Amino acid sequence: MFEKYPFEKLNELLKDITPKTEKRYILTIGEPQFETPEFIRTSLCEYSKLLNKYPKTAGEEALKQSQRDFVKRRFGVNINENQLLPTFGTRELLFNFPLFLKPKKMAFPNPFYQIYEGAAIASGSKINYLNLTSQNGFIPQISQLDGDEELIILNSPNNPTASVMDLETLSEWVRYALKNDTVILSDECYSELYFDQKPPSILEACKNVGNYEFKNVLAINSISKRSSAPGLRSGFIAGDADILDKYLQFRTYVGCASPLPLQLAAAKAWAEDSHVAKFREEYKKNFEIAKEVLNITPPSATFYIWLEVGDDIEFTKRAWEKGVKVMPGRFMGRNKAGEGFVRIALVYSSGEIKKALEIIKEIL
Repeated sequence: MFEKYPFEKLNELLKDITPKTEKRYILTIGEPQFETPEFIRTSLCEYSKLLNKYPKTAGEEALKQSQRDFVKRRFGVNINENQLLPTFGTRELLFNFPLFLKPKKMAFPNPFYQIYEGAAIASGSKINYLNLTSQNGFIPQISQLDGDEELIILNSPNNPTASVMDLETLSEWVRYALKNDTVILSDECYSELYFDQKPPSILEACKNVGNYEFKNVLAINSISKRSSAPGLRSGFIAGDADILDKYLQFRTYVGCASPLPLQLAAAKAWAEDSHVAKFREEYKKNFEIAKEVLNITPPSATFYIWLEVGDDIEFTKRAWEKGVKVMPGRFMGRNKAGEGFVRIALVYSSGEIKKALEIIKEIL
């Protein structure tokens, strides 16, 4: 049975609470609130005349080239034509890839992005929840594996904890995948929201250990956070060409090809980096405010604060009474993972964020 989505649980929790203020701050959803850059919107309009054509499941060459160029430019990794597939965002990919692979057992970090668990349930997979705790730095450990997992999902930079795996740690996971013939799918959708050191990709880790064909390893990324364009629905999966060849055949039956105007506008966005740097500056301001107001150590990536609050349910209720909505950590985990924390998404302008965080400080 599928679990209720965290936002549904949150609505049930808060349904009888009416905030005592008219001003509301919704800091629960990882949806950038900054305007999508004009050059992307203009491109979308220009290509709208192509709505009279069916898109290819394999994606348009302009988009695939732009995404391969991004991987080369950002991670220093060369991707061949048969080693990357464009996807309709990454949510559909995260759900249907396990359906394609049919693993008897999956492992993924806990707490987690809800789609991981939904995909495991839909594919009939047993689940090994890799608990993220303060003690392990919110980083999954190879020692937590049972050894019989056929698919492992990693997520760095991590949602919801904002932890980041370094290159050597990712390299150890690649070595494990090769030794145990296990497939690793690395969710890297927050890789471009960093503030000092750039988070590595598992594709870099493959290169680091000499796995130049990316055997058993796949990385996914998305334009949603990078370009403040979640509605553009542009992502990709890159890595092991043998797996991708079979996965492409599966996708022809799924019917998840992106419309041509979206693909070609996305190609423009993947090719341009200066707008991403501007968004990083906005998020950096928000974390500087959080450091000042809440006296926390800001994370090195994402736009989330994983804040320890004691009783996350009671804290969430009290915050909503004052007009600030946050996500209880336990709603994003299983077996008590996430309890005592709340996830706060710093996705608004710095002025709005400061007001919201000052309210949270009062509650703390």
